[in-house]
Amino acid sequence: MKKITKFIASTLIFTSVFSTVVFAKAPEPELIGTSALAVDLETNEIIYAKNIDKKMYPASITKLMTALLLAENKSPGDLLNYPEAAKNEAPYSYGLNVHPVNAGDTFTASNAMDILLLYSGNDIAYMIAENVGGSVNNFVKMMNEKAKELKMTNTHFVTPNGLDDNTPDHLTTAYDLSILLKAIMSNDWTKSVINKKEASVQSTKGPVAKIENRNKLLGINGNIGGKTGYTDKSGRCLVSVYERENRKIATVVLNSEYDYPKDTKVFEDMEKLADYSYSAEKELLLQKDSDLNTITLKYNAIPLIGPERAIRVPVTIHEDITYYDTEVKPEINYNVNNLSAWKLNKDKSVGQVSVKIKNSESKYDLYPTISKLDIIKENILIYSIMLIVIISLIVLTIYLINKKKRSKRRYTRYY
Repeated sequence: MKKITKFIASTLIFTSVFSTVVFAKAPEPELIGTSALAVDLETNEIIYAKNIDKKMYPASITKLMTALLLAENKSPGDLLNYPEAAKNEAPYSYGLNVHPVNAGDTFTASNAMDILLLYSGNDIAYMIAENVGGSVNNFVKMMNEKAKELKMTNTHFVTPNGLDDNTPDHLTTAYDLSILLKAIMSNDWTKSVINKKEASVQSTKGPVAKIENRNKLLGINGNIGGKTGYTDKSGRCLVSVYERENRKIATVVLNSEYDYPKDTKVFEDMEKLADYSYSAEKELLLQKDSDLNTITLKYNAIPLIGPERAIRVPVTIHEDITYYDTEVKPEINYNVNNLSAWKLNKDKSVGQVSVKIKNSESKYDLYPTISKLDIIKENILIYSIMLIVIISLIVLTIYLINKKKRSKRRYTRYY
């Protein structure tokens, strides 16, 4: 069984192996939003970070979780009953701002999803909560259980629509919302809906109504989906997914400015963030062929019999390790296998170094910079002395044997 020795460095303590910037770093965007994040959806690499673990009010971005639970618990053709209590929800609400809806009327889950994510209907979020959870309170429990399952560790939901007038505890973070956005993009139903610019919807007994997506950036410069939000507490919020150059990047801006009536500031923040994310270059973290760390191995200079000695073995990598330099610093772990000094080979891996930043982790093979030949060279004096001793013993043995033979011959002649 392998014995693993771990060397953990949560900060860049091995300064001798860290180079300066490989590329000239692009200026970071100046954003109004208090918190912002850009993360590669395939690799989970954080490209830009600003207060990403600061707890914030998410407003209607909450509805992404409501949508995810609807998608996981209902089919598009299922009917949902519009409850009396939904009529009391604040604008924007479908029954209040689009067309009146009577309690007991029904919507297909497909229409409910469209209204929830495009129009951001507060009453529809309430309707979904009652139909999926049995009650709003139970649905909120489901929301928090799902957040825990997704490892949204700094999130606590109180309402299904994000309204926070009566609670100080409806909170999340930019980083947690990026996790939720990734889950939305992994579900075919929700992924397709946030990509819609408009939809025609209706209740079973109501007329057809045309609704438009409130994400003003949809379809522009690679924006393939998103969700807006606003309350007095949250400020203007926006999450989006961009696809350019065969890369999908999730972007989050929280607590930006609501410049009514133009309402452009948060979208300007988002465009700056997206443009920066696709132009950002990685920087050098660990340089190939440099001594990253050392391990100490004990061995017998002469196998099995000693003397026991210790040798410090530097380890290295055969490729540069790069990363995006943000406020979130990497955790570097060295995992080295139990080794025999006599089996060291510069071309054979002796373990791995892992670089972890939040949910992004990459592993690289470690190689020794010395081999058993170097051990032999280090002990050449011992081996030379040993060789002299062996030769001396052989000569002495031959001498003693010959002496004994001569003595025996003299004794025989005398007799």
